[in-house]
Amino acid sequence: MKFTLSWLQDHLATDAPLSAVLDAMTMAGLEVEHWEDPADKLKAFSVAKIISAERHPNADRLQVCQVETFEGMKEIVCGAPNARPGLTTVYAPLGTYIPGSGITLEPRAVRGVVSNGMLCSAAELETAEDSDGILELDDSLAVGTPAAAALGLADAVIDFEVTPNRPDWLGVVGIARELAAAGLGQLKDHSVKAVAGSFPCPVTVTIQSPEACPAFAGRLIKGVKNGPSPKWLADRLRAIGLRPINTLVDITNFISYDRARPLHVYDAAKLSGGIVARMGQTGESFVALDGKSYELSSAMCVIGDNSGALGLGGIMGGVSSGCSDDTVDVFVESALFAPLNIAQTARALSIQSDAKYRFERGVDSGFMVDGLELATAMILELCGGTASEVVVAGEVPAPPEAVPFATKEVHRLTGLDLSDGEIDTILSGLGFSPEVTGSGTRKVGVPSWRRDVVGSADLVEDIARIAGFDRLPTAKLPERKGRKEPLLTPAQNRVRVGRRSLAARGWMEAVTWSFASRATCELFGAAQGGGALVLANPIASDLDCMRPSALIHLLLAAQRNADRGFGDLALFEAGPIYKGDGPKDQEMVIAGVTCGAIRHWSGALKPDVFTVKADVLAMLDAMGASTGGMQTVQGARAWWHPGRSGTFKLGPKTILAEFGELHPRVLKELGVDGPVFGFELFLDALPPAKVKAGKTKAKLEASAFMPLTRDFAFVAKAELPAGDLIRAVAQVDKTLISDVSLFDRYQGQGVAEGEVSLGLEVALQPRERTLTDAEIEAVSTKIIAAAAKLGARLR
Repeated sequence: MKFTLSWLQDHLATDAPLSAVLDAMTMAGLEVEHWEDPADKLKAFSVAKIISAERHPNADRLQVCQVETFEGMKEIVCGAPNARPGLTTVYAPLGTYIPGSGITLEPRAVRGVVSNGMLCSAAELETAEDSDGILELDDSLAVGTPAAAALGLADAVIDFEVTPNRPDWLGVVGIARELAAAGLGQLKDHSVKAVAGSFPCPVTVTIQSPEACPAFAGRLIKGVKNGPSPKWLADRLRAIGLRPINTLVDITNFISYDRARPLHVYDAAKLSGGIVARMGQTGESFVALDGKSYELSSAMCVIGDNSGALGLGGIMGGVSSGCSDDTVDVFVESALFAPLNIAQTARALSIQSDAKYRFERGVDSGFMVDGLELATAMILELCGGTASEVVVAGEVPAPPEAVPFATKEVHRLTGLDLSDGEIDTILSGLGFSPEVTGSGTRKVGVPSWRRDVVGSADLVEDIARIAGFDRLPTAKLPERKGRKEPLLTPAQNRVRVGRRSLAARGWMEAVTWSFASRATCELFGAAQGGGALVLANPIASDLDCMRPSALIHLLLAAQRNADRGFGDLALFEAGPIYKGDGPKDQEMVIAGVTCGAIRHWSGALKPDVFTVKADVLAMLDAMGASTGGMQTVQGARAWWHPGRSGTFKLGPKTILAEFGELHPRVLKELGVDGPVFGFELFLDALPPAKVKAGKTKAKLEASAFMPLTRDFAFVAKAELPAGDLIRAVAQVDKTLISDVSLFDRYQGQGVAEGEVSLGLEVALQPRERTLTDAEIEAVSTKIIAAAAKLGARLR
């Protein structure tokens, strides 16, 4: 919502500067988003007069001007074709920043003549997009007059955010009322006087759908003269970013911003029969004032006549009945429309308008006829004509019910100590009508523009807001006695540790949607898992299903980064996935994707299945997950590459994680360039961490003895997983064997067909004393025996 400071002063008697207005708005809860003061922007510029202008001695297209300025006479070089003696224009002294050209003036010679300032064009001051020469101002302006005042740009513009529950703030008078209640000034009389009609209104109004349009007021005005708006009205609309169209339309736009009352004017000569407020008909269409054609439905409120639809009620009028400079007779509409129907219609047709923005939040029902009277008075003043009597159809909703209120609620809910008199003053200033019903009790009448107030807590909020939130007392929370319970659960701690582990290994955390499209969810098994969890009211048509995998948006995010030149990245996210068709069928996961390559002096380091696997294992280790019985199985579900993926399992059924390369088919469906590697760790499947008494200290303390390694080459069946052999060897002596790793896998000459040679490096870490040869041989014998149980023999 935008307005100017002078516009506010039309309704608020105050001499407060802009800074005080901004502070008062902020303290009253009106969130100021932006403000701009043209006078401050143009404070260095002033009015000057050219006394003489002679051709530059070294340039045909330049003139050397003697200019009278607020600093005295200045010699200025000017290339404008309209520079001439006697011209009143705008002067910029040396050191001034010129916004239109982005330069700061310096004493610099122009073809041998030093220019002691600059004469400015509208484009250089950014008051117009282009200009043919320097500004030409009224000769009556005194030299030294600020340029902002001379150009009529001394009015500050304020833009603030309007919360959905305060539609009254969409009118300048509503803002003035708030600031007056806050003590910034006195609210001026803004009552509207009725305009007596000279003849009965010949245009009938019928309401066929009161659920969508409960009330409609209108009147005919004959003999108007339409055309460009007067300067004050056009300037006021331009200041807030609206384009003046013609006087009739500009009046409706002005009242919409001044009083939060949208109106519409019809060219009466283009109407066929009476006005009807009805629902649309399937297949019906009309061309709106934005030049687009819209298909209507039976769920949309339409204003029509015998010729068909004239416009969408409360949203936008149509071209067929629009006003032009040739309009002579006009019918003015001031109606009420159902907010929900307005919002649904605008969403279905993707229409945005100032009227829609106000009606969907709820306009003041008590100002329907007054808004029509105000528009009538302005049209008669600016366009002339004769007004008919007002015709009203339907029934205006009753005012809000009075709210019983105990003044002690202010202290109970906020801690503020305010007297009953202060409370009554604040309520009266905001437009409420407090009526004393007893000691400390009130019956508070609620104005028609504040239908958001339905209880005493709403009144307390307004009282605290105007009294000042800075006056709220502060108090410390009472200290909690006894033992403090941990703030995080073990599961939450695991997520925290897992995120830190991945971040330390170069992964970047992302936060993505929990929603996805149904087609995408089916790529990740939603159909097989009992059906997708489909949303009844999605925020967007392509976000209508809860994600069955956290990989979906990570893959899409990786591609968006790649499209913008950031193709080498690793993203992860911790969050829920939804596996069934019920809201409770969800599971906590940590998922990640990585793609691209890292430039390195030794060559490009590309991610692969094994780097992802190593990061997952490191994360599990950091979490303290008990994975002694974990198996690594080749292959994963359908969205993983069948030959380049794996699964971590505990037993035959429990899946801890899946990792590997994503299937090319899935990447193609998502529009993602491959290859992409990733993982998905299912936190709810992890076994709890186990700490064995008496052994933790030994594991954490560093040994004083040198470790030693022994290599073993085993021959086994080719189908034997290396991980099973490694796990069997590691279990031989957990206190002595610190690590087992695979360093060689060989098939070929010297090894029988169908068999494979696996080279293992076993690290032994003595803790109490140096190992003897006999002890080393004993461990080796146990290792060979453990391998033999899996069908592996020493090569």
